[in-house]
Amino acid sequence: MPLISFIIPVYNRPQEIDELLESVSYQSFKDFEMVIVEDGSTLSSQDIIEHWKSSLSIRYILQENTGPGPARNTGAKDASGEWLIFLDSDCLLPENYTSEVADKLKNAPFDCFGGPDRAHEDFNATQKAIGHAMSSPLTTGGIRGGNKKLDKFYPRSFNLGVKANVFHEIKGFSNMRFGEDLDFSMRLIEAGHQTALLPDAWVWHKRRNTFRSFFKQVFNSGIARINLEARHPGTTKIVHLLPSLFTIGYPMLLFLAFWHPLFLTLFILPPVAFFLDALIGLKQFIPAILAIPASLTQLLGYGSGFLTAWFKRNILKSKEFTAFEENFYQ
Repeated sequence: MPLISFIIPVYNRPQEIDELLESVSYQSFKDFEMVIVEDGSTLSSQDIIEHWKSSLSIRYILQENTGPGPARNTGAKDASGEWLIFLDSDCLLPENYTSEVADKLKNAPFDCFGGPDRAHEDFNATQKAIGHAMSSPLTTGGIRGGNKKLDKFYPRSFNLGVKANVFHEIKGFSNMRFGEDLDFSMRLIEAGHQTALLPDAWVWHKRRNTFRSFFKQVFNSGIARINLEARHPGTTKIVHLLPSLFTIGYPMLLFLAFWHPLFLTLFILPPVAFFLDALIGLKQFIPAILAIPASLTQLLGYGSGFLTAWFKRNILKSKEFTAFEENFYQ
């Protein structure tokens, strides 16, 4: 039995899975296996998998499209590791990832962990800007892997490890299309298990290449927060309301600027703050400039999704839903 089973669902991303497996091949700690679930792809990764089978222990599973949560469950059923580590196909591992994780798992006082993500120097400027927007305390309140948070830490599925027996005890991931990893972490905590942030267990994580696709992602994240509140009452905190308040209040500043110039100053302050925060964090001018629309997309997209879902689920009494199902990846 290996210590670790990596489980990666993939959907139409053969190039990404090739790059991920290459990064895995450089790991110094080797007591692991790979379980890759091809989730109804029309662009197969089979040739890529066959190439890496000579140097990595890989199980390759084909299935009809079910979504990321059920695909991870499929992989977990076929995994033999003591710990299951879920990665997204658009992640890359630094060479010391498995050794860092293995060291932390010795007599671990936790049952589930998550690690941060970073932008690789080879990522393009838009990816770096979006990556910064998704991790900056200015836009997230620090709830996506930072050390100081306005809410408790819930591991995310792009880099999530859990004891195999605990995973099966809580019956794995739900069929939620978005927010399934938060639902998993919430159910795990509600069952009395401990989670932990491992700052040194970080991964490089590619982000969306366009602001259009990024908007679709964060809009659905806002919807997911309302869906999660319905499943787990009381889990929505003040920090989750901030993007909605920004979505309502920020455009109003522009209209009020016609009445008094002070409001124009207030309207300009957030973009300036986003730029300076990104410039300090990324130390690159172009990504820092792009962090302005990325941060606005993050806040306005999430906020509008949250408000839309709140209205549909609480006023119209709609059932759980997602948006952009037909063209999410376009």
